[in-house]
Amino acid sequence: MKNGKYMYRISYVLIAMVLLVVDARAQDPEFSQFYATPVYTNPAMAGTGQCDGGGRAVINYRNQWPSLPGTFVTTAVSWDQHFDRLGGGIGIIATRDVAGEGLLETNTVSGIYAYQLRLNKSFTMRFGLEAQFMQRGLDFSKLRFEDQIQATRGFVLPTSEPVIDNKIRTPNFSTGLLGYTENFYAGVAVHNLIEPNQSFYGDPEAVLPMRYTVHAGSVIPLDRRRNPKSTISPNALFMMQNKFTQLNLGFYINRGPLVTGLWYRQTFGEFKNSDALMVLVGFRKDKFKFGYSYDLTVSDARAAAPGSHEISVAVEWCARRPQIRYKPLNCPDF
Repeated sequence: MKNGKYMYRISYVLIAMVLLVVDARAQDPEFSQFYATPVYTNPAMAGTGQCDGGGRAVINYRNQWPSLPGTFVTTAVSWDQHFDRLGGGIGIIATRDVAGEGLLETNTVSGIYAYQLRLNKSFTMRFGLEAQFMQRGLDFSKLRFEDQIQATRGFVLPTSEPVIDNKIRTPNFSTGLLGYTENFYAGVAVHNLIEPNQSFYGDPEAVLPMRYTVHAGSVIPLDRRRNPKSTISPNALFMMQNKFTQLNLGFYINRGPLVTGLWYRQTFGEFKNSDALMVLVGFRKDKFKFGYSYDLTVSDARAAAPGSHEISVAVEWCARRPQIRYKPLNCPDF
């Protein structure tokens, strides 16, 4: 009976956690290496690769709090390129977010267009629009309910709970604005413009709220060469979604092929706390880039969730013919 009572209490905890996930106001996944996820951070960045008029392919992977069972694993794959004939850049990005050991899965596919407007020889602006298809699924077989408990054997009985519709399919839209010179950029993005409903139970208030992002960065030479081999790149990101607000501040240093970086993340508002220190190591070889970062938790959650892992891989290539109107952006990613 002690085992039965224990399992009975655990079942309520599991069900409460599931209800919080599937019927509360959800949040978008986020990447600590926001500078290495350009079109995910801001759709206006489509076509801003560092090789004149060329393309860029990026893979991002994040494993958040792997020391805990059933946490969050997010993968994003993107391609973007500038085309003079289209007056800007286009891009495609697909994401997959898995929570709770496969209990909750969200997949998205987006098409992006960013119009380019050169205001003068040194300053350029881009206006981006993203159209997205989103699918969210819940594996009902992994849920546990009170009527499944057998006192001495645990969760072995069938449940009488009705099976819910385990797929949500909805469109979504985002937009962004970007201004940049050769060595500086700043942008604003708004995601989830229509705030799509995310409830498996038909709750009209369970929507994915708008996500507001403001970000900026710069490249500062550390030597006096015409093409400096050493640079420092300070950058910042401010993001707000519903009651969650955060600020990322830091920098990365390029010295030859090696890259190192350090950031600090602070949350504000109702959930105010010092969240994490983020350390980056990586390298660049020609047009290939690789980065690994570790989020070191500094909040009270560090005992249970000491850190998170993140990897980014990018490849860029140049256009066959020189571009006439394209102005490359020199600093959104390392």
